Amino acid sequence: MAARSWEIGPAGVRAARTIEILRTERGLSQRQLARNVTALGHPMSNTMLSRIERTQRRCDIDDLVALAEAVHVSPPVLLGDPRLV
Repeated sequence: MAARSWEIGPAGVRAARTIEILRTERGLSQRQLARNVTALGHPMSNTMLSRIERTQRRCDIDDLVALAEAVHVSPPVLLGDPRLV
């Protein structure tokens, strides 16, 4: 079996950009958003969030759901076109 690529694809890049846009529109620092996500029961450090936003770390489905809840949108919004947010 071939090794799985860890390259982040187009959906991951869109999600990362949308997370960053929504975070900044809501006036949240990465530290604040990571703290909010953790408070919802999904531990996340500001380093993890920074790496997601810079597409240096994959945003798994659990991250996506928790981040969406923390910025008060549905998970599919994070997968959409960030220019439409």
